[in-house]
Amino acid sequence: MTAWICATCGNQHADTPAPPGECAICLDERQYVGAGGQRWTTLAELAAAGHRTEVRELEPGLYGIGVQPEFAIGQRALLVRTGAGNVLWDIPGFIDAAAIERVRELGGLVAVAASHPHFHGVQVEWSHAFGDVPVLVPAADLSWVRRPDPVLRPWAGTHEVLPGVTLVQCGGHFPGSAVLHWRDGAGGRGALLTGDTIGVVADTRYVSFMRSFPNYIPLPERDIDRILAALAPYRYDRIYGGWWPRVVDRDGEAAVRRSAERYLAWQRGERDSAR
Repeated sequence: MTAWICATCGNQHADTPAPPGECAICLDERQYVGAGGQRWTTLAELAAAGHRTEVRELEPGLYGIGVQPEFAIGQRALLVRTGAGNVLWDIPGFIDAAAIERVRELGGLVAVAASHPHFHGVQVEWSHAFGDVPVLVPAADLSWVRRPDPVLRPWAGTHEVLPGVTLVQCGGHFPGSAVLHWRDGAGGRGALLTGDTIGVVADTRYVSFMRSFPNYIPLPERDIDRILAALAPYRYDRIYGGWWPRVVDRDGEAAVRRSAERYLAWQRGERDSAR
């Protein structure tokens, strides 16, 4: 059998003799089915087409793992490296032997996690490659997992994966949407790994908050308030979004505050759209 991968969102599905009829993730209003209709691929097909992984050191203790040529949503994973072990965050829809070997060189994995279901990718493949380490999934989003497996471990609220590396459930984009707080990131000033739970935008002085980024569906004020409340106990200077260039390099906490104020001011009608 074959673990089929949706070519639009990059989520790997359960092993079946034939591709599923549809991808539930892409049928949801937060994502979309490609203009050419539902398409499926496999790891073997992607490798044959020339896809490969690329590993970059982003700062001491943090590595990015992307896919070239870009595939599906195009996010890159982040590997947080600590003295107590490593965590892999926000998984793309492709994995190869080179990436596995490089992560082994960097100390392996103790856990895999993602910000939200769009970025589950081939998370089970990574777990199996490293001795079935836990794949941490918010209990609120378990129903969105496309490849069930015994390695899945539900959590809720907050979960300290390793000392100084904490999952924080913010909600918003999905009920279980999360960020990963890395206390020692940014030279000890703290870093927040957000995927698009909090989306770093093109003007990287700002972030935004959406139910759907591709379909431009906003979040209500109450959800923004929940996100801000969930982040309030944590200090961070840098924010890593879901893609290589989407990084708020400094003043991350201030960027979230001013971005939320701007977002809510427009939502409340407090800004003049005629200007």
